[in-house]
Amino acid sequence: MLDKHSPVPMYVQIEEHLKLRIQQGEFSIGAAIPSERELTEMFGVSRMTVRQSITNLANSGLLYREKGRGTFVAAPKVEQPLSGLTSFTEDMLARGLTPSNVLVGFEKMIPELDIAQKLKLGEGEEVFLVKRIRYADEKPMAIEKTYLPVKLVPKLNKDALNGSLYSFIEKDKQMTIGHAMQRMEAALVTKEDSNFLQINMPSAILIIERISYLTNGLPFEIVHSTYRADRYQFLSEIRR
Repeated sequence: MLDKHSPVPMYVQIEEHLKLRIQQGEFSIGAAIPSERELTEMFGVSRMTVRQSITNLANSGLLYREKGRGTFVAAPKVEQPLSGLTSFTEDMLARGLTPSNVLVGFEKMIPELDIAQKLKLGEGEEVFLVKRIRYADEKPMAIEKTYLPVKLVPKLNKDALNGSLYSFIEKDKQMTIGHAMQRMEAALVTKEDSNFLQINMPSAILIIERISYLTNGLPFEIVHSTYRADRYQFLSEIRR
């Protein structure tokens, strides 16, 4: 099954073997693969070698681990282009996935100075702070914290947050969304966010801050998004 005379390391051969079995449908999405002990006996290698193979496949997003349960085949990552300004709901629908969300926070508040400055708010002007867990096909994908100036959407309510916020702004409020600026960084998940996203600690996450503007140049939202790195990847086309 493995070529012990090959210059290709054993752990790489095991990775390729497992990838092939997944591609051929022997292990479907969500199915458990054999345990480390079973794979050790199957390939006649050390447990450390098997563990390295599994870790590499998990880091690449092909597998995921659940503490006390085992290792499972992951769903393909959602690809998100970095060009084009769309909402999470629009993104998921475009990919044939069913979006949903759970509202875990909704309040009116006076924002911190940096938020107020980015939204060009005057002293004492309030924002709505919305915190939602975003799902695709009932699986948690991201946590979103959104700041919206109250003066722009004074009648924002929980019902409007069940679907696409962009749809509410453009269709219900008759405002036109223009462009956004965003920055991205990698981090390790916090304890609280690991519970929301249903991932173990430590796990990698992608953090994006986006400031979105109407066509008249007025900023209408700041979104802090925390994405599962094992379920999401971002694509960018670069031209010379």
